[in-house]
Amino acid sequence: MGYKAKRRDNKLFQKKSYFGESKFPSELRLDRVSGDWVVIATGRARRPETFKKEKRYKEKISPSLCPFCNIETQEKPVLIFSNGKEIQLKPSGKVPKNWTTIVIPNKYPAVIPYPNLNERTEGQLYKRMNAVGFHEVVVTKSHYKQIAQFDVQRIKELIDVFQKRYLSLMKENFVNYISIFHNHGAEAGASIAHPHSQIITTPLIDVDLKKALFRAKTYYKKNKKCIYCQMNQWEKKSNKRIVFENKDFLAVCPFASKSAFQVIISPKKHLPYFEKATESEKIGLAKAFKAVLGMLYKALGDPAYNFYLHTAPSDGKKYDYYHWHWTIVPKTSVWAGFEIGTKMEISTIEPERAALYLRKQKLK
Repeated sequence: MGYKAKRRDNKLFQKKSYFGESKFPSELRLDRVSGDWVVIATGRARRPETFKKEKRYKEKISPSLCPFCNIETQEKPVLIFSNGKEIQLKPSGKVPKNWTTIVIPNKYPAVIPYPNLNERTEGQLYKRMNAVGFHEVVVTKSHYKQIAQFDVQRIKELIDVFQKRYLSLMKENFVNYISIFHNHGAEAGASIAHPHSQIITTPLIDVDLKKALFRAKTYYKKNKKCIYCQMNQWEKKSNKRIVFENKDFLAVCPFASKSAFQVIISPKKHLPYFEKATESEKIGLAKAFKAVLGMLYKALGDPAYNFYLHTAPSDGKKYDYYHWHWTIVPKTSVWAGFEIGTKMEISTIEPERAALYLRKQKLK
C-alpha cells in the first residue's frame, strides 16, 4: 500500500481537548489512477458557500489594448472558424472580421519547430535535447465572455478546433504528446485576460499521463477491464459524487479530489483517443462543459481554474486500455510547504459535499 502503520499508546490523542469534541479525523484517499494520496482535510472543513465569497483578482484591460482583440498584430493564423465552420484567410493576409475562434502560433513559444532533437549528455549525470514542438494559442472572439457563458454550439466549435489541430499536429515529427489546456484567471496562470486556450506538443510524454498509462495497463492486464470504466460504474452506483450526466458523458468530483471542486468529465463508452470523437460525442461533451463550468461559475463566484485533456499519446503505439478525459481544477487554494515538499495535495471540502453543492446550482 506504500505506507507502514505504527501502533503507539499515545495519550495525547486520547484527550478530547486535543482535537475538540466536534472534529472528526481527516482522511487520506488514494487516487487509483495516479497512485497518489491526497488529504481530505475535514478538520479544516469549509462550508461550500464560503468559496464564493473569496475575492478574485480581475485584470481590467481595454479591448483596444488587447493583443487578441487586435488579432492582426499576432502571428499568421493556422486555423480560423466562424460560427461552427472553418473559413480561409483572405488572399491579402487579412483575418476575416467574422471569425469566432482562431488558432495562432504563440508569439513567445515554450517550444519551437526544429529538424532534430540533438540529444546529448553533460558529464555522466545530465541529459539534454532541443525543446522541439509547436506552441499554439486558441482564441475565442469575445473579450469579456468566457467559456462558462458560451452557448453549447460555441463550446462545440472550440472542441472542433481542438480536435482539428490535434489531428494535424500529431502528423508532425517529434510530436509524441499533445497538451491542450485552458487557464482562466490570473491565479490560474492566465497572463492575458482575453479568454484563450493553448496547445503545446512535445517529444516526451507528460509524467502524470505516463503514470496513469502504466496503472491503467497494469489494471487491465490483471482484471481485463478499464479502470476508468470501473470507476464510472461505481460512481453511477454510489451516486454521491456525480455532478452532471448525459447520454455520452459523466462529470464527477473524483473520490480522491486533488483540490476543492475538482471535476473530471469522461466518456461513458470506453474511448482511448480524443481525436476520434464523433460529432454526437462532441455535442455531448460541449453540453457537459457548459453545465459544469456554469455550475462552478455560479457556485464559486467565477473562480480561476485550469482545465486540461488527458488522452492516449500520439506516438503511434497502441493504448486500447486507456480512457480519455478532461480535468477541471478550480484554484481554491495555494500550495504551501507541505504540498510542495510532499507532492500531496490538501482539499478542504469532501468531494461528496462539493458535488452536492454544485448539483444544487440552478442554471439558465
